[in-house]
This record gives sequence, C-alpha cells and structure tokens, in this order.
Amino acid sequence: MYYFIVNPEAGRGRGERIWNRLERRLQHTRLEYEMVMTEKTGDGARIAAELTGQGTEPKTLIAVGGDGTLNEIINGMSFRGQITLGYIPAGTGSNLARSLRLPRDPARCLRRIVDAKVIRQLDYGVLSYECEEPVHRRFMISSGIGLDAQVCQNVLTTQEYRGRGPRLPARLDYILRVLFHIFCAIPVKGYLVLDGTRRIEFNHIYFISAHIHPFEGAGFRLAPAADGSDGFLEVCVVHNSVKSQLFPIMADALFGRMGRHRGVRFYKCQELQIHMEAPVAVHTDGENCFSQKDIHLRCIGRKIRMVV
Repeated sequence: MYYFIVNPEAGRGRGERIWNRLERRLQHTRLEYEMVMTEKTGDGARIAAELTGQGTEPKTLIAVGGDGTLNEIINGMSFRGQITLGYIPAGTGSNLARSLRLPRDPARCLRRIVDAKVIRQLDYGVLSYECEEPVHRRFMISSGIGLDAQVCQNVLTTQEYRGRGPRLPARLDYILRVLFHIFCAIPVKGYLVLDGTRRIEFNHIYFISAHIHPFEGAGFRLAPAADGSDGFLEVCVVHNSVKSQLFPIMADALFGRMGRHRGVRFYKCQELQIHMEAPVAVHTDGENCFSQKDIHLRCIGRKIRMVV
C-alpha cells in the first residue's frame, strides 16, 4: 500500500501543484494508494506515527514536500514491519534530493518509487538536548549549531509572516541571509567530544555541522565526504579568529570546494557531544531546535529503507 503525505505549502505552494499533477497520473493507474495532506507543523510526524504504529504489513510512505516534511515523517514513523520511504521533492532546498541524485521531474520520481528497482538502507541521526525534559530529534540530512542554524531559524521566522507573494528566488534568498548572518556572527568558545574519547577545543567557533548527507541549506555542500549509509557522522567545524575568512569558506561550500581555506576541520564519528560557552541556535534538517549550550548527536546506521 502506498501512502502519500503531502505538504501543500512546501516550496511556496509547489507541493500542492505537484500533487495535483501526480494525482491526475495516478487516476489512470491501478495503484492502490491513499493521500493525506498536512495542514500545520507537526502533522507529518503525527500522520507517519498513525500509519506505522499498527500492523506489520509492508507500507510505502511517500513524502511530497521539502526536507522539513521528510524530517517530520522520520520523526513520527515506527520501524515496525517493512516500512519503505519514497521522496518526491517539492521544497525550496531539496538537499536530500541533491545528495541522492533524485530526478528533478516529480513524474520520474513517482515512477522510480512505484518500480522500486533500487532500494538503499540509509542512516539517520539523532539530536538530543535538555529542555524542560530530554528532547530527542531524528534527522536525515544534517544537524548543526551556530551560524547555519541561525540562518535556518531566520528562514522559518520569515516564512511565518509571508504568504505566497513574490519573493527572491529561494537560492539567492538563502545566500543573502548567509551573508547577513556572517556580518552579525559572534564566535563562541567551546569543545566537542568524538565517540566519547577525543576532546577538541576551539576558541572561535562559528558553527559545527554534523552530516548524514553532504548538502544543506540552499545547496551548500558543507560535508563533501558524507556518505548516507556508512554508519558515521561527517562533522564540519568552521572556526576562525578573522571573521572575513568566512566569506571564502562559504563560497567554497556553495561551489563544492569546502576545505580549501584555513579554519575548516572535518571529523568522522558515530557519536558527538558539543558544548558551547553560550547558548547558540540549533537545527535538525533546517527545523528549529532553539538555542542550546550542550547537544549530543549520534548516527543510527542503515535503518531507513528508501527508494532511490
């Protein structure tokens, strides 16, 4: 059975337009399917929990939306029985689609999912932090603390006050936000602990990003070596005493040449602890996790069954 979880607001209304086209195609097939449309934040997780919480019969959950929609689904889904994920990207970032090299054409994505010739067992990550009580959030692409999370939070805040009216192209809009936040950024002293054994301290941290897949934001390739099924987090630390050096570093990330300049370090681990001396913005797959001083991240290897 195929279950489509559709976010109509994804990509400034692109999710609804894509679903309308796909539905017309599906009406001419014998495919057995159901569609549920999200209405507000959190619906994706709730729907996925309802669909996978009972019974063990094989199910295919297909996200039609952005990376945030898929993030909600993996946070809600149970791994009981044979659950397969499909993804038809309709968001402004679509970083998972870039990493997995999914087709840009939604109809081609649908054919791939229905034919299901290539299925990969993918990793996912878990972010944990203390709020009023312990919080655990799954992520499929990346989780970060610092500048990258500040940009994500700014994007989400702005979206709450805008309708579907004319705006800058999504990629340009994101790049401009990155530039703005570089000007405003204040480095923080902190340290990270890799796999519970290796402690590394930094005096001028701008952000730390832990990746399952290489891309984040509007196509910034912050972790070129990230492999979505190797059981490890690829960790990128950007630190520098000279703020102006952030501009060429982020330009490198945009054009796929991350790591050429000083102030960038990469690490590979299964488990990561991060401590900052002051609260800093945190995100998972672009979703807001507010400001934290201490976070814990770990990789769960090859648990997600996904059509690619």
